[in-house]
Amino acid sequence: MKAPAQRHPAESPVALQYRIEFWVLRAFSWIITLLPERAATGLPAALGWLLGVVLRVRRSDTDRHLRIAFPERASSWRRRVARGSYMHFAREAAMTMRLARMEPEEVVRRTEVEGFEALQRAAESGRGAIVISGHLGNWEVAAASMAARGLPMDVAAHLQKNPLVYRHMAKLRDRLGLTVITKNEAFRLVPRALAAGRVVALMADQNIPRRGIFVDFFGKPAATAKGPALFAHRSGAPVFLGVALRDPGYPSRYRVIIEPVPALKGASASEAIRELTQRHVSRLEALIRDAPSQYFWQHRRWKTRP
Repeated sequence: MKAPAQRHPAESPVALQYRIEFWVLRAFSWIITLLPERAATGLPAALGWLLGVVLRVRRSDTDRHLRIAFPERASSWRRRVARGSYMHFAREAAMTMRLARMEPEEVVRRTEVEGFEALQRAAESGRGAIVISGHLGNWEVAAASMAARGLPMDVAAHLQKNPLVYRHMAKLRDRLGLTVITKNEAFRLVPRALAAGRVVALMADQNIPRRGIFVDFFGKPAATAKGPALFAHRSGAPVFLGVALRDPGYPSRYRVIIEPVPALKGASASEAIRELTQRHVSRLEALIRDAPSQYFWQHRRWKTRP
C-alpha cells in the first residue's frame, strides 16, 4: 500500500518570483543532465569552491563548527575539510539532478549497500522500519538505493515556499520510487506508513529550536529532533541509520551504509527516546569522522543552547 501523494497547500496563483526560480532550476537541471558527468559535477564543484573560499558564504560558521568538532586538528586540515565540504555539496546537488533521470538498474549499479538484508527483513516483519539519516554524503542517493532494490520507501521533507519547486521535486522523487511526506504531516502519516509495512526515512541532524532534546554531538549538547525516536517507541518499528558516502573517481559511485540502532529496553518513554536519539547521533558522528569533507558543516547545528 503506497502512502497518498501530498499536494502543496497553496491554491492562489503562483507568484512571478516563484515562476522565475522554477524555470531557472529547470534550465540548470537540463544543462546538468546534458553534460558529460565529469563536467556536470566538476563545474558545480568549482562553484562550491568559489562560494566557500572567495565569497565565503557561511564560512565563519563552517570554520567555527569544525573547531568545535575537531579542536585537536591543525587549522590547515580544517581549512581543507571546509573547502571539500563546499565542493562536495555543490557536486552532489548536480548528481541529485542527474539521479532523478536514472533508471532503478542504474541506481543499483552505482551503489554498494551494506546492511540491506537486515533492513529488508525488518520491513517485512509487518511493523515497517525507520531509517534515520543526516546531511552526510548524498542522502537522496541513500533513499533511492533502497527504493531501487524494492523497498517501499517514504521520505519526510520540508514543505517549500515555492509550490512549483515542491511539486517538481516530489515528482522526481516519485519517479525514483519515493513517496514524500511533508514534515507538517509527519505525525499523522508516518504511523500510517509504518502500519502499512513501509520504510520511512527521516533526517534528524539539524538544530531544533523548540521541542527538541539535547544530546551530545562532537562533545557539545545539540538540540535534536526527537520525532524519529518517538515514532519508534510508539510503533515498535526497528530503527536504522542510513547514509550514502561518495567513493572517489568517476562515474559517481556510493557506499551506502545501513546500521541497526538498538532501542533501550525496559526504560521509561522519556528515557528510551533520549537514549535512542543519542545512539543514532553518536553513530552519525562516527561516520562523519570517517568522511568529514562530506558533511554539511554550514548548518548552525549548535545554535540553540540548553
